Amino acid sequence: MTANNYSQLCIGVTGLNANDNPGPGVAVIRALKEGLGAGFRIIGLSYESLEPGIYMRDMVDKTYTIPYPTEGTAALFERLTYIHDREQLNFIIPNFDAELHNFIKLAPQLQQIGIRTFLPSIEQLMIRDKVNLYDFGKKNGFYIPADHKLYSTDDVQKATEELGFPVVVKGKFYEAYIAHNKEAAIKAFNQLALTWGYPVIAQQYIKGTEINIAALGDGDGNNISIVPMRKLYITDKGKAWAGVTIEDTALIALADQFAKATKWRGGYELEIMRDADDRLFILEINPRFPAWIYLTAAAGQNQPLALVKMASGEKLSRFEEYQAGKLFIRHSWDQVVDITDFQRISALGEL
Repeated sequence: MTANNYSQLCIGVTGLNANDNPGPGVAVIRALKEGLGAGFRIIGLSYESLEPGIYMRDMVDKTYTIPYPTEGTAALFERLTYIHDREQLNFIIPNFDAELHNFIKLAPQLQQIGIRTFLPSIEQLMIRDKVNLYDFGKKNGFYIPADHKLYSTDDVQKATEELGFPVVVKGKFYEAYIAHNKEAAIKAFNQLALTWGYPVIAQQYIKGTEINIAALGDGDGNNISIVPMRKLYITDKGKAWAGVTIEDTALIALADQFAKATKWRGGYELEIMRDADDRLFILEINPRFPAWIYLTAAAGQNQPLALVKMASGEKLSRFEEYQAGKLFIRHSWDQVVDITDFQRISALGEL
């Protein structure tokens, strides 16, 4: 595919929620629109009728609901085939951890009907999973906080005795809470188990400076793009509500070490804590673009655009520069729509 006909693309994007724990979808679309200009179409793929991106008509041309990940690959493929027949999708960019397993499994079938993706393998997805992260770090020479897998309140007791307080209690897919006593740890465990299932993760608390790295791996052990960001404002769910791009060769080297160790294919995010001894602890490895991904485009390395080009078969040279000191500040916005739009997406699964 040449640069001349990128404007004719039809791209499906998930992750259209934009609440206090936002999905990456709207930011991915914003980056694509900046990079591709006018002409191409965005098809929103939503799970719930109140995802704000559905109603952003300047961002999303049409939205279809898709089955929840728990419904399996057959239901998802059937729905995507229906959407493809009507929209002629060229690409899909999934943006939720919980849906990636199904999309990766379906990637060969999607390719056969003309829909491209650029995703990691199931093996790559699993080795960086929260339940496997400590072992992965130990094997590959990364600093990873100690952790415990929690299946019961007895496990919470044992974990806190070993890890001490404060302790970070994390859901299997999303959400994390800092617990300062046993009661708070048990409350967080029960809430996260109910929401995301087992195991819940108790992780050693590391004090320091929070840094995130957005990167794009080529699947051969190299990064095409790396942009580090220091968190300036953090929500009670641990999400960056403001951050600034920073220049740091140690962070670039860490991302390159990860890509080399995993041969990662696609976008990913490293959540880092730099402690008082200047050690870089990897707290999480998210297997997709982060919600702040538009900042990479603003800083000069448009990762969603680069992913589409790589999925098209283009060989890209590595970005060598980005602008440090680019600041993002997230804000709330009341999206006012007609109730008939909500009723239509709820009843018909299309808008």
